[in-house]
Amino acid sequence: MIRAFRKLFEVPQQESEAEQEYRTRLAAAALLIETARADFAEDQAEDARLQSLLRRTLELDPEEVSKLVAQASSELDRSTSLFEFTRVINDHYSVEQKQELVTNMWRVAYADGRLDKYEESLIRQVAELTYVPHTDYIRAKLVARA
Repeated sequence: MIRAFRKLFEVPQQESEAEQEYRTRLAAAALLIETARADFAEDQAEDARLQSLLRRTLELDPEEVSKLVAQASSELDRSTSLFEFTRVINDHYSVEQKQELVTNMWRVAYADGRLDKYEESLIRQVAELTYVPHTDYIRAKLVARA
């Protein structure tokens, strides 16, 4: 009990810049994957869009994207909430990067040609947890739909 109490006041170990960058990429990938999973239907168009967005926005090669997606999927399977991913985004993303992430989530949701209510709900929740204003949330939706 005392050990648990002490842990609350311990200063966490500093992570290296590479570790921080990897955790941030992992969080972004996890949120995109969760968007693809939200409608409970596996869709190749959503998976292809997700991988394409990760390659372009994170500047990764296809092999790195595959590894990142596998790790992020594993982390999602173990997680109990979105908070652990949105916290990383809040800690390390700028306002513009958060808006781009929400836009990319919309792009994944629209990749199969239809928007599911669960996808929309998830994106709204992430936008709120990352403090993306509602006007930017709607603007991202319109950009992705076009």
